[in-house]
Amino acid sequence: MKRLLVIIYLLLAATSLHAADSLKTVSLAYDVDFKMNFDNRELYKSAFSRSMTIFGARVTPSIGLAVRPQAGEEHKVMVGADVMKDFGGVQTRILEELTLYYRMQKDLGDTDLTLYAGIFPRSRTKGDYSPAFFSDSLLFYDNNLEGVMLQIRRPKASFELACDWMGQYGPDRREKFMVFSAGEGKILPFMSLGYAGYLYHFANSYTQKGVVDNILLNPYLKFDFSDAIGLQCLDVRLGWLQSLQNDRVHGNGYVFPSGGEVDLDIRNWNVGVRNRLFCGTDMMPLYNDKDNTGVKYGPELYMGDPFYRVYDDGNDGMGIYDRLEVYYEPDFWSSSKYINIRIAAIFHFNAMKYCGTQQMVTVRFNLQSLLCR
Repeated sequence: MKRLLVIIYLLLAATSLHAADSLKTVSLAYDVDFKMNFDNRELYKSAFSRSMTIFGARVTPSIGLAVRPQAGEEHKVMVGADVMKDFGGVQTRILEELTLYYRMQKDLGDTDLTLYAGIFPRSRTKGDYSPAFFSDSLLFYDNNLEGVMLQIRRPKASFELACDWMGQYGPDRREKFMVFSAGEGKILPFMSLGYAGYLYHFANSYTQKGVVDNILLNPYLKFDFSDAIGLQCLDVRLGWLQSLQNDRVHGNGYVFPSGGEVDLDIRNWNVGVRNRLFCGTDMMPLYNDKDNTGVKYGPELYMGDPFYRVYDDGNDGMGIYDRLEVYYEPDFWSSSKYINIRIAAIFHFNAMKYCGTQQMVTVRFNLQSLLCR
């Protein structure tokens, strides 16, 4: 009997130790994203965008549980709120959107694997996307992705693939989703080969009939001469934008707008000049087209900077858009990965004519970048 009691005691002790050891792998997880955006647009000479001032802030706190079953592996389940305020607006939108997501990170030796599923911040994307993909205002107002994203990072390459479900089929709501991806890999110490692309499916609602397919691809070659010249940054990016678009009901088949883009970024002493030059056709040829209810496609179909329309009069010829940015990005903190302040003036030119300017100030704080140091 005593032996049996001793055996039972030892078993219970071992079970308790195992449970306690397992509990050590579970911990409280938390994160905070903050962004303030001042964007004064004086675009009175442009037919593509209106003069206005966008000034607001948002904070996205989240809390959850983290499980680390073994070294190099972590699983998180997080829930949070997206609090948004347009300065001067009537009210604060306390629940602009709920964030609710699962994140898995795994170290596979030379490969880091990250998976997101649910509603998670758009800032988690790492790809190099031209403004032809996503405009400044969209990046601020459409703060979250709803879907899944897989990211793979290696010492000389990175890759991401995501699906953002943007609209559920309904009476006045189109079914919409976007699959987008980006990747980049070094082929020489100073040269990288990369790409970005999306497939946007813009489908029906109960009342709005028709489906529009919008595909955009952007292969590019990037040169980094920073170390050779001794500057903070000297990057040259040579890319090609190729789109395939088809309005299945109201159009006349596929159209193929395209053009070349050169992006030059020079920075030293925290002061930089960035010039992005696009030469090509109208990348948004269906912008002014309408569905069967008379609603214009406009920015619902195209999420990139509207200056890539190049011509506003339906001209099918070649056009030029130039975006010149002068900015100051101070590095006051030794760990500036989690705090970013940027002050910029952006000048827009179409067909070599001045269209207006933007004055921008952005402040970003991300706690996760600090915790992952």
